Amino acid sequence: MKKLLLLILFLTPALASAEYMDVIKFKLTGECSFSEYLEIKDDFNSQWGKANGYSARVAMALQNDDLESMYWIGTAENAAAFGAAWDTWRDALGDANSVPAKLWARFEVCSINISRHGYDIY
Repeated sequence: MKKLLLLILFLTPALASAEYMDVIKFKLTGECSFSEYLEIKDDFNSQWGKANGYSARVAMALQNDDLESMYWIGTAENAAAFGAAWDTWRDALGDANSVPAKLWARFEVCSINISRHGYDIY
C-alpha cells in the first residue's frame, strides 16, 4: 500500500502538467493557395511562435464530414504558456508594424476562422 501511495504522489505532478493544444477550424478564402497559407504558417512559427513558446501545424482532413475545412493545430508547453503567448500576440496587434499585425493581415486575406477550441494534452 505504501508503494502505491508513493507512486501516486510521485506521478501527481506529472499529471498536473499538460501540454496545451490550440485548435482553430478554418477555411481558405480563395485569395491564396494552400501552399501560400503554409508559407504564412511557417513564417508565424519562425518569426513569432518559436520566441513565444508556440508551434503550429496545419491538418487537412482526408476523411471527414467537412472536407473544405482545415485545422490549425498549435501547441504550447501548458495552458499558462499559451495564455502568456496569447496576451503577447493580442497586445501586439494594435501596432501595425509588429510581426503579429503583419502576420494577421496575411492570415485574414487567406482564411476565415470558423471555431476555436483548447485542450490539455496528457
